Amino acid sequence: MPQHPFIIHQQPAAVHIDDGRSTMEVSPLWLRERTQAPDQLEPMTQQRLFDSHAIDDALTLKKAEPVGTDRVSLSFSDGHEEVYDLTALAQELGNTAPFPAAEPWDSSLDQQRVRFDWVRVQQDNAYFKASLSAYLQYGYLILYNVPTDPERILEVGSHFGYVKETNFGRYFEVYSRPTGNDLAYRSVALGPHTDNPYRNPVPGIQLLHCLVNETSGGLSTLADSLKVLEQLRAETPEGYELLKRTPVRFRFVDAGTELTTQRTMIQTDDHGNPTGVHYSPRLDALPLLSDADTRLFHQARQRLGQLFSDPAYEARFTLNAGELMMFDNSRVLHGRTSYDPSEGHRHLQGCYLDADGPRERYASLQKLHQTTEEVA
Repeated sequence: MPQHPFIIHQQPAAVHIDDGRSTMEVSPLWLRERTQAPDQLEPMTQQRLFDSHAIDDALTLKKAEPVGTDRVSLSFSDGHEEVYDLTALAQELGNTAPFPAAEPWDSSLDQQRVRFDWVRVQQDNAYFKASLSAYLQYGYLILYNVPTDPERILEVGSHFGYVKETNFGRYFEVYSRPTGNDLAYRSVALGPHTDNPYRNPVPGIQLLHCLVNETSGGLSTLADSLKVLEQLRAETPEGYELLKRTPVRFRFVDAGTELTTQRTMIQTDDHGNPTGVHYSPRLDALPLLSDADTRLFHQARQRLGQLFSDPAYEARFTLNAGELMMFDNSRVLHGRTSYDPSEGHRHLQGCYLDADGPRERYASLQKLHQTTEEVA
């Protein structure tokens, strides 16, 4: 049985695709651009050796002949002839990226699924890949056995991706100090939020490494926006759509910096599916809309905040010395309870990574595994 959805027609020459519900003719332009010929693609990078934008827009298919069940010989009006592997061509359809799919979670998530030993992560590629898989599924990790010497966070960050420097530096210190330029540097409670929504681009990943924790308070909280958005959309689809399409101003000001940008509160992919949020009640401003839409917008963001703080959606835990949490800054909102600095010292270090680091690491380990299998 063929492992592809293509149907070959010889007279007239055409290639159709059957998705089980309907059929559609595949444009000769689409087929020509996806050449698999070695003289058309650079072997290592698989980048084209020709300008696909320069293909004649009147290109036609002159010949289409099946070769067995999984290949087809195609001839085009520009003179190019090639035998295509239809199984490989099928991989061009839809999202075939070899990454674990995101799994929305709530407070019932077994925390052992996201806890990994930092020592073993460095030594065992299969274990490292498992940690990356968990991160891509759930949007966060907790690493333990992380040494508490200063700047160790940069080593961890570099293992999972690329450290992003901001106005806070390559990394930043989180402990109670009255003169700090952010409420994170106080002992007050911090509600669920995403960091730096005023920045373009927004930092993709945040790491927080606990060096010392001598307090009974200061519990860390995490909430998955994907799960919360499912509930918000079910309750108020009109409000959900308003948050998805209406830009909001986010602004940060301190003695030496001012950063302002506009973006929607609900972040989506190119297909309109939610991937996270930009959420920080300390930094946003209501957009100028009609009175009715302003009230609906406010009601929707108000409900969003209630759901983020709902124990049913929240993971709450003590981040102990030697533990580090890494989370998708847009997908997973973080916060903390208040604490009393007179009880003892609480000192964390934080840094940001670009969002694509864990995917790159996962793909590299996948290729390494495939190469190892081929050699074996």
